[in-house]
Amino acid sequence: MKKIVFAALAVLGFTFANAQEQTAKGKWLIEANTGFGAVNVGNTSFQLSSTDGETQWGVGAEGGYFVADNLAVKAGLGYSDLGHSVNAFSYKVGAKYYLLNKFPLEASYTGASIKDVDENPSYIGLQGGYAWFVGKIVSIEPGLRYNISMNDDFGKDVFQVNIGFALHF
Repeated sequence: MKKIVFAALAVLGFTFANAQEQTAKGKWLIEANTGFGAVNVGNTSFQLSSTDGETQWGVGAEGGYFVADNLAVKAGLGYSDLGHSVNAFSYKVGAKYYLLNKFPLEASYTGASIKDVDENPSYIGLQGGYAWFVGKIVSIEPGLRYNISMNDDFGKDVFQVNIGFALHF
């Protein structure tokens, strides 16, 4: 029994040490996310939905640089096809902090430029989740995100469930 407990502690210790290395100052981060929930413009994730026979989709990615241990400054770009010949280009800037190297917390500003629209939507987003490091440079990060709308013309706040895939260099 002692051997099993010792082996489990060794594996956990190695995992923790490996995660610390992946979120250390000077490292780079590249993310691709999938967003589930209400489709909103201003998104830098992969999305696909269909409502009443109208298909909407989006693609995007984010990158970041760790300015301190566990703290990355991030930026992202995205493109969305909202149907009816309407498309949008999205951008995101923010920061991501890895609490205890395993719990990513993010605050960001997201905006979009929509074709033939005078005023464009923007959101302040708050996100939290879990980082599961499946390899030396790869993590899977499921999370919950709440987007607070900054424009009354574009509706309400949006709640999302995300699954992120990150590469750490």
